Amino acid sequence: MFLADKVVLITGASKGIGRAVAERVADDGAKVVVNYLSDSKSAEEMVERIGSDNALAVQADVSKVADIERLVAAAVEKFGKIDVVMPNAGYMGMKDLAHSTEADYDRHFDLNVKGAAFLVQKAVAHMPTSGGGRVIFVSSGLTTSTNVSPAYVMYAASKGAVDQLTRVLAKDLARRNITVNAVAPGPTATELFFDGKCEQLVSAIKAASPFNRLGEPAEIASVVAFLAGPESAWVSGQVIRVNGANMV
Repeated sequence: MFLADKVVLITGASKGIGRAVAERVADDGAKVVVNYLSDSKSAEEMVERIGSDNALAVQADVSKVADIERLVAAAVEKFGKIDVVMPNAGYMGMKDLAHSTEADYDRHFDLNVKGAAFLVQKAVAHMPTSGGGRVIFVSSGLTTSTNVSPAYVMYAASKGAVDQLTRVLAKDLARRNITVNAVAPGPTATELFFDGKCEQLVSAIKAASPFNRLGEPAEIASVVAFLAGPESAWVSGQVIRVNGANMV
């Protein structure tokens, strides 16, 4: 139980990678703040699984700073602190630049970048002054790929910004003994991944993997659990690619 008494706040935790991380860190002893946008049923099921003394579900649109402030306040009111924050909620649209609108740009950057940055800003204020806090961003394998589909232009650009947040904040927050890292999943079997993709495209993506499959959310969660724990204390400023050699 290497995360015993640690408080982990995860956005977008009612499904996909966020849900897998919530389950994993709870199994490792953490108290978990389960943020969700609209799927209250799944979020409450997660709280029931973990136990209401050790989990809290909070609705918030983390593309809005006011909602982020409310989310962090609810976490601190319940548990008194935040040890680990994971800005996991994200949006992935599929339009090339020629067909993208200002609204498409705003949706990607408001959630994937602004939401992540301000969540960290608000959360680190409540991390223990003795240090040991953890920030774990979610990037994407697309940020280093040399074969990105034009349809992912806004998504890839927003995740590139997340990579730089990781590097810059690692320098900034080291003075408080807070580590900052990111996981960069490759194609992973989540609702976000499957949304808008036909079966033929999914099969082609699987076939392009050296392992001939998609990653599983639990496989991403295992790396996040390591980054959240004490054995990762000397790992900071890193974007860790978790993709089964899909992108190297």
